[in-house]
Amino acid sequence: MVSIPAGEIQLRDDRIQSSWAVEVNAFQLAPVPVTKALYYSLMPQSTGFAEVMQAPVVDVSWNDAIHFCNVLSRHSGLDECYSVTKDRECVIWNWEADGYRLPTEAEWQYACRAGSDGYRYGELDDIAWYEGNSGGALHEVGTKRPNAWGLYDMLGNVWEWCWDVYDPDVYGSYRVFRGGSWAEEARGCGATCRRRSHPTFRIEDLGFRLARSISR
Repeated sequence: MVSIPAGEIQLRDDRIQSSWAVEVNAFQLAPVPVTKALYYSLMPQSTGFAEVMQAPVVDVSWNDAIHFCNVLSRHSGLDECYSVTKDRECVIWNWEADGYRLPTEAEWQYACRAGSDGYRYGELDDIAWYEGNSGGALHEVGTKRPNAWGLYDMLGNVWEWCWDVYDPDVYGSYRVFRGGSWAEEARGCGATCRRRSHPTFRIEDLGFRLARSISR
C-alpha cells in the first residue's frame, strides 16, 4: 500500500455545473488495481485458469468489491469496514475500522493527480491502456508509467469503483466509478471524469482498487 498525504481536492459535476472542495485525510491506497490473482486467491474461481492473472479483475460489481474488502480484511486479521444487510440493500461504513475498503471519489481523484492539476498526470500513451493503444484487451497491471506517488493504472486499463453514491436524488443507489479503461476513448481517461451505475452492475472493463484508513 502507498501512503497518501492529507490535502484538499476540488470535485465537480459537469452535469449540473457544480463544484465543491473536499478535505482528504491521509490514507493508504494500493499501487495497482486488484488483480485476478489476488481476487481469486480468496474468492471462488469462476473463470478459466488460462487468463492473465496479473491483469485487473473485472466483471465485479460494487457489491462484489465491498464483499471482497471484508473477506480480505478478515483474512488479514483486520476489522471489517462494512456492515451489509442480507439483501445487500444497505451498506454501512465503519470509519473507525482498520480493514480494506474502497476509496472515496475525493481520495481517488486526489491520489490520481498526485499533486498535479491537469486532466492527466502525463502523456496518455505513456500512462494508460485505452482504446487507442490497448488492442481491444485488458493488460497486466503496472506496465505503464506511474504517477508521482507511485500509483499505476490510475487512468486506463479498468474503471475503478469508488465508495460514493453518485446523485441519490436523480440516480438512487448508483455508485461512482473513475479512471477510464482499455475500451474507453481518450477523452474518458482523465482525473475528473465521473461515471456511475447500479451497485449490481458488472462489465468487462470495470474493477476496483483497495484503500485503508490511517488511524488518527
